[in-house]
Amino acid sequence: MAKSAKKSAKKATKKAPKKVAKKAAKKAAPKKAAKKATGKKAAPKKAAKKKVAKKKSTRKPNAAFMAPLTLSEALSKVVGSKSLPRTEIIKKIWVYIKKNDLQDKTNKRMINADAALKPIFVKDQISMFEMAGALNKHVK
Repeated sequence: MAKSAKKSAKKATKKAPKKVAKKAAKKAAPKKAAKKATGKKAAPKKAAKKKVAKKKSTRKPNAAFMAPLTLSEALSKVVGSKSLPRTEIIKKIWVYIKKNDLQDKTNKRMINADAALKPIFVKDQISMFEMAGALNKHVK
């Protein structure tokens, strides 16, 4: 008996949405016809006021990144000056690495240290992600 009750409940739920949809369609149709018969036009909408966008101020660089740092002797030999901002130090190190072809051929993330970079990196080979930490020891 329980099975037959479930089946009849399922059938009722399937039919119910169809009936509701048909009723809604019948009710909507007379309203559309009534609107056409009256012939009233909607009042014209007022134009929305345009908002004036505030001008964004130009982005100012953080002074901490641009502050010159004192370099150790080993690092200044590679980079070529006694004091530079941290961003410039990294750029110049990469220029040196590319110029001397020190990136590993198979794994480009690894940098092979030559005689000048050995005192800075301490190891023979260092990851590019470890490079900033190794340089940090040579900067004040």
